[in-house]
Amino acid sequence: MAQFVDWDLAAATAGALSKSGPAVSYEDAMAVVSELRDLTDEAAGHVAAYTGLSSQVEVPPVRVVDRKDWAAVNIEGLKQVIIPLVTRLSGDKQPGGLADAIGSRVTGVQAGTILAYLSGRVLGQYEVFSGNPGQLLLNAPNIVEVERKLGADPRDFRLWVCLHEVTHRTQFTAVPWMRGYFLGEVQAFVDASNSTEHILERLRRGVATLSDALRDPDSRSSVLDIVQTPGQKAVLDRLTALMTLLEGHAEFVMDGVGPEVIPSVESIRSKFNHRRESGNPLEKAVRRLLGIEVKMRQYAEGRKFVHGVVERVGMAGFNKIFDSPLTLPRLDELGDPDAWVARVHGPQPAIGG
Repeated sequence: MAQFVDWDLAAATAGALSKSGPAVSYEDAMAVVSELRDLTDEAAGHVAAYTGLSSQVEVPPVRVVDRKDWAAVNIEGLKQVIIPLVTRLSGDKQPGGLADAIGSRVTGVQAGTILAYLSGRVLGQYEVFSGNPGQLLLNAPNIVEVERKLGADPRDFRLWVCLHEVTHRTQFTAVPWMRGYFLGEVQAFVDASNSTEHILERLRRGVATLSDALRDPDSRSSVLDIVQTPGQKAVLDRLTALMTLLEGHAEFVMDGVGPEVIPSVESIRSKFNHRRESGNPLEKAVRRLLGIEVKMRQYAEGRKFVHGVVERVGMAGFNKIFDSPLTLPRLDELGDPDAWVARVHGPQPAIGG
């Protein structure tokens, strides 16, 4: 089979480049892990009560990881996507000699570099690629590091993070078609290429672009450079709408539940938003190229959309958004909750009328 990424080298690179976590004793580290597991269970109860959504499948226990483990899990997930893709596009041919071997090693180093950077920033993640229905990851070193930098109450901050990440888990386990739909859209993005002959090279160039951004803050390249066809643009619009919805919903839920169960939530939110928006020029350039800047906008735009819909039709009415892929918001509806409500619920009386 053609080798696109040297996965072992990617894992080794990510492990070597990942920053060490904050200094904690072994006993304190174990206490953090235990508390995060307990708070995940507590958050699940709060999220279910607030959203009216409950899991329809068996939910794997939360996995509390360090930075190296987070990168390793994501490499395994990427392998589940990339290896079948390469096999299909290459016709299961063997690697094409020295050039392909060198290319796979270069891409392995680049992929590992990206994952090392992200492993030092991500607080939590619902990882959907490596297995069904997915698994909730909490990155303990990053959570501890950020709570210290913010001067936040540790338990309050940890529960706040858990509320956000458990909401993502709920989205994928209370809506059984969600994972299949998301993975199908990722596959559709690949299939929409005009030429399968060059798609691996474009993917490799995209990885190189991101890796280069870590060294060159003045780079003007973008991951969108690999989006070359109208078909891919259409799929990207649907994926953008979906991710904006899911991020906004998680933000809405954590802000809705937070004041009732987290005494210092207002201070945490204020300090955390400031952290999101700040950063040196290199950090900002890398965030833009990795799509983190886009995700930050998605938090705000998605939260505003969810709030607008709930305000008009209540939480039960909002949950119709998860009835099927046809009831998901379109990209242009995210800025116009009335348009989604009218399409899904029919015309509504004016607010306050």
